[in-house]
Amino acid sequence: MYAPKVFVSMMCVLLVFAAASYLMTGSLVIALVQTLACAIILQIGYFIGVLYLVRREKASRESASDPAQHLRGRATRNADVPADAAATNLKITDG
Repeated sequence: MYAPKVFVSMMCVLLVFAAASYLMTGSLVIALVQTLACAIILQIGYFIGVLYLVRREKASRESASDPAQHLRGRATRNADVPADAAATNLKITDG
């Protein structure tokens, strides 16, 4: 999420929301209060989205930096292959 793009998009949404709210209610005060509430809800959503992205990135870095977990995953994948099937894939050459 590129912050300036999000900020401009959020301002455009709030302007459209304010105009629609004013047209529906006919009151400038109610439109401003509703637009302020909408801005707060948008900020909470943006904050939760950033937290989710940071958490996901942290989890992916931790799993990539744990070589023991990588080896455990490899061992479980190889345990499912029968020994006969693995031996037929070996290529023995004299070169």
